[in-house]
Amino acid sequence: MAPHDAGADDTETGPRGQVKSIESAPSARPHVVIVGAGFGGLQAARGLADAPVDITLIDRHNYHCFQPLLYQVATATLSPADIAWPIRHILSRQSNITMLMAQAQGVDLGDRVLVTSEGRIPFDFLVLATGATHSYFGHDEWAPYAPGLKDIEDATHLRRRILLAFERAEVAADPEIRRRLLTFAIIGGGPTGVELAGSVAEVARHALAPDFKRVDPRTSRILLIEAGDRLLPTLPERLSAYARRRLEKMGVEVLTGRPVVEIGPDHIGLAGGENIPASTKIWAAGVRSSPAASWLGAAADRAGRCQVEADLSVPQHRDIFIIGDAAAVSDSHGRPVPGIAPAAKQMGSHVATVIEARLAGTPPPAFRYRHAGDLATIGRNSAVVKLGRFELAGFLGWMFWGLVHVYFLVGARNRIAVAMSWLWNYLTYQRAARLITGEVETAPRPEPADGPPKPPA
Repeated sequence: MAPHDAGADDTETGPRGQVKSIESAPSARPHVVIVGAGFGGLQAARGLADAPVDITLIDRHNYHCFQPLLYQVATATLSPADIAWPIRHILSRQSNITMLMAQAQGVDLGDRVLVTSEGRIPFDFLVLATGATHSYFGHDEWAPYAPGLKDIEDATHLRRRILLAFERAEVAADPEIRRRLLTFAIIGGGPTGVELAGSVAEVARHALAPDFKRVDPRTSRILLIEAGDRLLPTLPERLSAYARRRLEKMGVEVLTGRPVVEIGPDHIGLAGGENIPASTKIWAAGVRSSPAASWLGAAADRAGRCQVEADLSVPQHRDIFIIGDAAAVSDSHGRPVPGIAPAAKQMGSHVATVIEARLAGTPPPAFRYRHAGDLATIGRNSAVVKLGRFELAGFLGWMFWGLVHVYFLVGARNRIAVAMSWLWNYLTYQRAARLITGEVETAPRPEPADGPPKPPA
């Protein structure tokens, strides 16, 4: 196959202007196509900055998002612009890359072409860093009632839901409806669930408390529901127990060993028959991979992650790589590599090294994951940190967590903006991004107080 020059732009259009193919002038350099500008894809692109290749980076958004802080956008601590940056600006000084805003739709293995919403793009090397989405464990009908948190749109949607719940409680005349509106259920006791629960508690107990006159936000009921026997299962039991005590001190009700069996517009059902009226539910319990493995007809695990070779290439397709949340990878001890930002970045760097080794005709190295540690913040002044044998909890852990997150933000402007927002929030208890944007839809009709409607006999 003739290599493809990503720098040219000669598109063929079909009916109604739909792009059928993306052709360009031939180039002597191999063409690397990277799908996804998350942590892994961006790291792979940067790792090939000095390689003798032409790169096309595909993403359905024009920005890179710092996902670990999405929950702070959802709870009005930060604005979206504080944790997202234009991809073109990030890579503007890299001369061998072109960025295209498009949706990947599949791979034509016979022609070695990536199929996108904007056309067909030939490749010599393909890197799929397509990430993951929410998994409702076979209950996708729960998604409209309990949205998850994976991108900026999810975060602003959740912020809207949370703030609207307080606004609607302010005008509700029925005490039962008011209690339901002021009940927030977070499903999933991992880092995202713990951080969300602590942040929602701070919003209700502090930020909003002085601002409402007919309703007291401090009476909000905040539930953190985990199917397992403890929170933060990847951390030692001591830190897990500390996180639970801290959340309970903040007024969060922690329910462990309580699987969710039903979710409706105004309620949540737990194993054992308990039904909890709650208007705002947030899903933080599980993820499933993008369909990258199915595009290639490759073997995948139960979460849809592709089984890859030691160098992260796809079996029988040595020039196609899958990284990040879409790849099923084990560390040197046989344990699954977690779907976290440091792991994706390590995979991206590794794939760049493998491609350069292939071009140089040298044997590619095997991927070796180095676990940097686990961190989770639990609201104001408190976090848990596990770095090897080193453990921190409380204020020192919170300071360490903040420094790490500020350090890994992209750009000085965002580091300063986030640090100043945190300082303002710490000194005043206020949330600067408490905006409800867009058209406010009519409030849904509540269910009866005794739960969802019963079917006719």
